[in-house]
Amino acid sequence: MRRAPAVTATVSSVALVAWNNAVQPALRLSSRGRATAGTLLAVGVTGVGLASGLRREELGLANFRAGLVWGSAAAAVPVVGYAVASATPSLHRRFSVPDEVRHDFAEWVAAHIPFGTVVTEELLFRGSLTALTDRAFAPASARSVRAAAFGLWHVHPAHVANDSVPGTVAFTAAASLVFDWLRARSGSVLAPALLHLAVNVGGALLLRRIQVATGADEVPLPPV
Repeated sequence: MRRAPAVTATVSSVALVAWNNAVQPALRLSSRGRATAGTLLAVGVTGVGLASGLRREELGLANFRAGLVWGSAAAAVPVVGYAVASATPSLHRRFSVPDEVRHDFAEWVAAHIPFGTVVTEELLFRGSLTALTDRAFAPASARSVRAAAFGLWHVHPAHVANDSVPGTVAFTAAASLVFDWLRARSGSVLAPALLHLAVNVGGALLLRRIQVATGADEVPLPPV
């Protein structure tokens, strides 16, 4: 472990957790505002990283062909799973489906998830934080720091959604390890981003499909 890079990586991890759990909630932004703020933050942090000497390869901004191949193969798994679940009515009751739907569902799926969630989180965690932690720690420690930070990033969203906070933190920390593996195999943030996109958008579309089938889509849910 190198002291100065370790301090930078640790402070960056804490700052990311604080942003999503304290700063953003304090700003009381709309769903659109949060997506915009997150995207701008991720792009800005990436730009600062490049300006400060981090290489494109370290940030995962290279090897896009390999990222496309690995990402497409990984994304096919949840896509097929969601398609099977959608086409099998007997499986619908296994999913926890909200009684109401967002009135901005199309915008949420087309913009908020791709940019406010996927682009934001992949540039921040599989991009900038990966570059910083890989410079500071041994590989296993670097992955652990990123997994912990990614899990804790989701504390406030889990609380707002009335999901299990410990369960959400554990699940997203485990997801970080999968995303990290794809990032390492492909050398590109595109690979985990495509899997991330498939999981989140596919899940949203599946729940919407079940809501339509049960008539729950007749009652709109205001965006959060």
